[in-house]
Amino acid sequence: MSVQTAPYGSWKSTIDADLLVRGSVRLGEASLVDGRCYWLESRPAEKGRSVLVQHCPQKGRRDVVPAPLSVRSKAHEYGGASYLVDGNTVYFVLAEDQRLYRMDMDRQVPEPLTAEGPYRYADLQLDRRRGRLLCVQEDFSGEGEARARILAIDLEQPLERAPQVLVEGADFYSNPALNPTGDRLAFLRWQHPDMPWDGTELCLAEIAASGAPENIRPVAGGTSESIFQPQWSPEGELFYVSDRSNWWNIYRLGEDEPLWRKDAEFATPQWVFGMSTYGFLNSDEILCTYTSEGRWHLARIDIHDRSHKAIEQPYCDIESLRCESHRAVMIAAGPSRFPAVVGFDNHSGDFTTIASSNSSSLPEALFSRAQEIEFPAGERQVYGFYYAPHNPDFEAPAGDLPPLIVFSHGGPTGATSAGLNLKIQYWTSRGFAILDVNYSGSTGYGRDYRERLKDNWGILDVEDVCAGAEYLVAKGLADPQRLLIKGGSAGGYTVLAALTFHDTFKAGASHYGIGDLTTLARDTHKFESRYLDKLVGPWPQAETVYRERSPIEHVGQLNCPVIFFQGLEDKVVPPNQAETMVNALKQQGIPVAYITFDNEGHGFRGGDSIKMALEGELEFYSRVFDFPLPQPGPGITIENLE
Repeated sequence: MSVQTAPYGSWKSTIDADLLVRGSVRLGEASLVDGRCYWLESRPAEKGRSVLVQHCPQKGRRDVVPAPLSVRSKAHEYGGASYLVDGNTVYFVLAEDQRLYRMDMDRQVPEPLTAEGPYRYADLQLDRRRGRLLCVQEDFSGEGEARARILAIDLEQPLERAPQVLVEGADFYSNPALNPTGDRLAFLRWQHPDMPWDGTELCLAEIAASGAPENIRPVAGGTSESIFQPQWSPEGELFYVSDRSNWWNIYRLGEDEPLWRKDAEFATPQWVFGMSTYGFLNSDEILCTYTSEGRWHLARIDIHDRSHKAIEQPYCDIESLRCESHRAVMIAAGPSRFPAVVGFDNHSGDFTTIASSNSSSLPEALFSRAQEIEFPAGERQVYGFYYAPHNPDFEAPAGDLPPLIVFSHGGPTGATSAGLNLKIQYWTSRGFAILDVNYSGSTGYGRDYRERLKDNWGILDVEDVCAGAEYLVAKGLADPQRLLIKGGSAGGYTVLAALTFHDTFKAGASHYGIGDLTTLARDTHKFESRYLDKLVGPWPQAETVYRERSPIEHVGQLNCPVIFFQGLEDKVVPPNQAETMVNALKQQGIPVAYITFDNEGHGFRGGDSIKMALEGELEFYSRVFDFPLPQPGPGITIENLE
């Protein structure tokens, strides 16, 4: 076929919203047990149901937990580490009631292990020596904040015998880990106002004959050091990741030097339970993943002589890495490879795709490749990935410049990657340029870069996204009259702040974005209730600063079109924040659209919601900037648009 000429933004693409819903799942929590691989699939086509899947080399794959059951923890709101497999038995958190269950995989009849009540569980660990299950519990039964503790649940009479409280008193706990002989327990704890990437303590205890921990003491970490993933080696040595050198490197307990001193990050922010970036292939070797300059790599480390060797592989985004007997499993994506559950054989060096997040067979020629860029924002250097508009069937009229969408990731202590993302390709294949920014405060560039945002959220991140857009305009890669910005949650806050306090962007999209910092400080869930103390200032002493940086307090300065997407069951960012800003824009006569989803919370899981969020945003831009679409949009209502 000949190449057609059409305006940027109006190109017809085979990457449509139906493809993202019909053929896509979200993968998480990969594990490897007795040679069998397990993972969770969040399926938009099943309204976001989270399904535990098993893959056996001889028998293929099967769903472990029957429909309509869903496996998902809500501990810390974001969950994680919601299941544990032992032989043919699976222990899991049921999404519907948040109780712990045990189930024989063949019989598929769940048996409750915990009583009904306002409790949440995560981070399951089997204590075979004593016939019990260890876990982290959040207890919402009392006054004030939920209480955190590490529990032991008797597996012989789980409902008759009350769980044994092993550790409590700190604000947060994670990563309970027994050594191979079952006589020592390691775990992480931290206190308000720290987040786990700010300061955590690695604690160690002996297990007494009664099963209770004794001589609990911190052995690493503190308020200015973040510890990640304590793990025992097959020989009973305790390893962990620490950022004490500015970079998250792997250490062995009792040693001051990391196994491999490298200006790279061998960890990532602990937003969910159970995150894993390294594991033991055998008693001699660690397989690890680390990020450098925005891309993830794989390597082996000899734990005896500290030698290390990079592993050639086609991926640039790797997470959820687990090892067992010279094999590993991970979730990995490449520049032209969908995120997938991937197996690795240490003997042969081979990688095998076990399950892909997308069943479509799209040609690589359709994809826009991420280009790493570094640009100035004042005296700072900032990083990101630029995607040029690309569709082999289309070109723009001579002299035209593309609209640019700046993506602002969540967190704000998060990071974006160069792995294949259909939600980016959806836009580039229609003729949009994309800048995915790792603004100041993002992870992956050392603790100093991460701490740039201390006391500066709403300032430096906003300056960085604006500077990135202006940088691409100066390079002749974007239309200065069609600069757009989108983001969700904390990224949505950066969007609203950029649109309110700066004039760089001409329109934006807020997906469950934060408009009122004071509400977030007063009313959000426990895990993030003191997060802003370090990003903005201590509450309520710094209330003036909170109001100064809250877009909702300065809506009169917001003078460009905005579309808001909001789940009506969102407990992190309540809908009234979006509604207040929408009403203000209506009164000011500025084009505004408000799209709500009845059964969605903080982030959209259902297929219809995901589809509407994409198609509605595209229609919004086409009508605001008056460019044609190859097919009609969903017909959203835009107030004040003539």
